[in-house]
Amino acid sequence: MLKKADVLSGKTVLVTGAAKRLGRAVALAAAENGADVAITYRESAREARLVVGELARRGVEALAVRCDVTDEKSVREMVKEVARELGGVDVLVNNAANYETAEFEKLTVSQWDAIFASNARGPFLVSREALPYLRKRKGRIVNMGSLGGLRPWASHAHYCSSKAAVHMLTRVMAKALAPEVAVNAVAPGMIDLGDPAATAFMKRMARQTPMRRNGTAAEIAAAVMFFATAPKFITGQVLAVDGGLGL
Repeated sequence: MLKKADVLSGKTVLVTGAAKRLGRAVALAAAENGADVAITYRESAREARLVVGELARRGVEALAVRCDVTDEKSVREMVKEVARELGGVDVLVNNAANYETAEFEKLTVSQWDAIFASNARGPFLVSREALPYLRKRKGRIVNMGSLGGLRPWASHAHYCSSKAAVHMLTRVMAKALAPEVAVNAVAPGMIDLGDPAATAFMKRMARQTPMRRNGTAAEIAAAVMFFATAPKFITGQVLAVDGGLGL
């Protein structure tokens, strides 16, 4: 029987946008569970190198590839490189995304299109390009949604709409890619990543959350690892990890 640390041994996990924040936490959790890990980054090359070092120290193969998930050619080349270097893809975590606040009446078309390009087009493109490898290994896809895709936030019309699209994409892919590939999503609530500028906001949100605190990156990573290792009969689910904030 495998120890918990070995449940992903022999498998390759690809995490997009994993040079920092939640993506980094997911990548490290995958390595701690025995997986070889590939991460993508767009601008954060230095941070990506540091994450690769952290992954390698856990005794697994690690790779960082620059990729713009909104660009078809960039995604195609990235997936081919990951498969060539690490042998394939068993679990894809579509984490790369952007977040922005904008009052509705001031929201521009370029802002709307940019958020949808990264948050909705990105997961579609990476999933499509990785599909041959995932099908071959009967793999899994975990999309990073958001409580904002389940509940309306007045000053985030474009962000909330893009994450709602990710939730629907999750359900569509679960049907379209079955039975070889299971597809699920994690929808984080308020996650405290230690940003000093957000301290007051985080304290206010903690008071509104039934669990009386905000979430941690480790808790989101644990939810992703659940879907990465859960029975394949679980598919098409959107799991809110929000301390009850969305209730």
